[in-house]
Order: sequence, then C-alpha cells, then structure tokens
Amino acid sequence: MTTHQSELTIIGTGMAGMAAACFAADNHIRTAQIGVNSGMIYASGFLDLMGVHPVATGQTRENPWQAIAQLVEDVPDHPYARLRPSEIETAMTRFLHFMDEADRPYQFSPGRNTEVITPVGTTKLTYAVPRSMWAGAVALKEKRPCLITDFIGLKAFSARQITDMLLPRWPEIRMLRIPFPSGGASADLYPEQMARSLEVEKNRLQLADAIRPHLGNASAMGLPGILGIYKPRRVREHLEKLLGVDIFEITTIPPSVPGIRLKDALEALVTRKGVRLISQKRVLSAERQKNGNFILGIGDHGSKTIEQIIESRGVIMAGGRFLGMGLHAGRKEISEPLFNLPVFQPEDRALWHRTDFFDPNGHPINQAGLEIDDAFRPTDLAGKAVYDNLFAAGSILAHQDWMRQKCGAGLAIATAYGAVQAFRKMC
Repeated sequence: MTTHQSELTIIGTGMAGMAAACFAADNHIRTAQIGVNSGMIYASGFLDLMGVHPVATGQTRENPWQAIAQLVEDVPDHPYARLRPSEIETAMTRFLHFMDEADRPYQFSPGRNTEVITPVGTTKLTYAVPRSMWAGAVALKEKRPCLITDFIGLKAFSARQITDMLLPRWPEIRMLRIPFPSGGASADLYPEQMARSLEVEKNRLQLADAIRPHLGNASAMGLPGILGIYKPRRVREHLEKLLGVDIFEITTIPPSVPGIRLKDALEALVTRKGVRLISQKRVLSAERQKNGNFILGIGDHGSKTIEQIIESRGVIMAGGRFLGMGLHAGRKEISEPLFNLPVFQPEDRALWHRTDFFDPNGHPINQAGLEIDDAFRPTDLAGKAVYDNLFAAGSILAHQDWMRQKCGAGLAIATAYGAVQAFRKMC
C-alpha cells in the first residue's frame, strides 16, 4: 500500500476545496487534495459574494460589502464574521487572479453587484461574471437592441420565455429559434455536446450563416452556454467577428457548460501548481497520531477498501454538506462521519423543516453544520477546538444559508482563504 507525506490535505474538490488548494499552492505548502464528483458541474459560473440579506424579507443588495457588514452585525456566528472585510476582499481578488491564470477570466464592477440574466428569464445579482456572459449584463443595463437565440431540440432553454419575461423592461429584445448546425431538425440537443461541436470552426461558420439574416438592428446577441468547452474565448471572439455584434452566454440549468469549464480549469490549475490531486476517491478513515499528524485512508466509497495512505500535518474539511457526504442525515440526527465532530443542528428532527416549504425564513436544517473558532477549527460543545490542526471551509460550516443569501462562491472562497491562512500561522 502506498503512503504519501503531505503538509496539508484538503478533503473536497468543490469550490471551497479548489480555492483552498490554490491558496495553499501559492503559499508553497505541499498539498494533497481528495474528492469525488465536484458540485461545480451544477454551478452557473457566477461568483456570488452576498446578494440577499435578510433572507426573511428577500432584500436584494446592490452593494455586497455593505450587505456583509450588516449580516455580520445581525448574525455574528456567520462564517463571514470570522474574517475582516479586507481578508474577504483579498480572497476574492486572489481567486479571480487564479481564474485569469486558468484562462477563465471574470469581470465585475468594484463595490457593487451586477444584474445578470438567468435561464428562465428572471434576473439576479451576482458579484463576478464570466467574461463569456459579461456583454449580457451590459446589454441588460443599457437596454441595447438584442437577439436571444435558441435551438430546435434543446430542452429547458427557451429564448421565447426569456424575451417574454424581459420584454416589459427591455423593449428591444427579440428571440430566434433555429436548427443547430449538424444537429438535425428533430434531434435532442445537449449543451455539452453543442459546446464541443462549436470547438470546430466549420460549425461556427454554419451557425453564423444561420443567424446573420435575422440580426436586424441587434448590437448584442445571447446564446445558451454552449460556446466551447476548452477554448470558450476563441469560440466567442470568432463568432463576434463573423457576426459583428457582442455575443454573450446565458447559463443553462445544471449540469451547465460554464460549471464544467470551471471544474476542468481549476483541476488543471491546481495540478500545474503542484497539488497532488487524487480524483474520484474518498477519505474512508482518519486517525490522529501521537505526533499530531493525521493518517488518512483513501479509496473507493463503494468498496470501502483503503488503497493508499496520506500522512498529513494538517487537514481542511471542504467536502460540502449532504450531497458531498461531509455531513450525514440519519433518522434522528445529523452527524459528521469522518472525525465524529459535533454538528450544530435543531434539537429534534421534527424541527429540521418548517411546515411551509416556501417559508421566507428558510428551514433550520440549512443552518446546520460545523461550528468553528476564529482559526476555522471545528469546535466541541464548549467552543474549544477539537484538534489544533483540523480546519473547515465552505458549505459544511454552520450558521449560514448560502443558497438563500446568494453567497455560495464567496463563502467557499473566503473561508478557504481563512483556513489556509490559519494553517500557515500554525506552522
């Protein structure tokens, strides 16, 4: 059985895990990372920092930094409260630099959120927008003449629905539905296949020829998120040159091409930075040695067979909640299965959910998770760190409702930064 030595081991390959791996590698920390399917394939591609507070009133916030300041005052146990505003800003700035390195650039408006179009024709506020979608945010703000295009056979994306929803506030928006090049008039289409198809130049030429007669006075055009998997910038810029308009993507329902791009780009980036990435494996066991190091058994979750061992000076738990198996919901309680850590949760399972599914206050189970100290170390019931070299980041943390607060990416990135910084100070 193979044994590896690591200074820091990160459990999880979602946004928090990948951000932690990037921060650790940039600090020259010898790092290993373990995880199975990343939840990023379900991501829209947007990087939310803070969009709604308080959730009970659904108040949207144009200024995410003011929203965070108010949140920390109102909810002092929220993970953001463990960081200074300057640290959160540094974390986001450095992560956006990583995305530039990965050739997946983002754009944002300093000091405020940006309004973007969703796949159902509503809009939302987010902090940072993939470059492939930025022209849509500009067109929406300026109400420029715009054509939204979809394709016969593409499910769950309707240019008509999007334009119908936006038309009352955007008079010069129109829709177009056409066959996809080589897709056939009746064939079912899937965004990932379409994106791979548009990596081929002749298919882009055919697509441009099909759209050109319908452009009219449009100065911007929106497409579903299909502008290539590996070379999205090349695909988009080529189509813009062919058609003479600004082109932008609108993310599709999960799994989305922007999410797949994000996952692939970050996996490639952390590998280039020297992280030992152990994909499609789980940490099956964890023991702490007398010297304080952790011994982690790695293998397939299904077989339960340990295939390799990692001895690590420190560990960051960034595996998410129930879907990522960072937490387990049993018949009576929520547990943390790997280190047997205490989990903040309602006193009784009957209190996990409110009677009304759409209750504006959300459900108490969404606030369940690990409580941490100021060094991002999980604590016991008395508030004392369980281990001085065990840290946690991302959605596994308690006292946050990232989906309703619209802070998922910001929470993941900022707490990953905080955990890595805490590990550095420990060393």
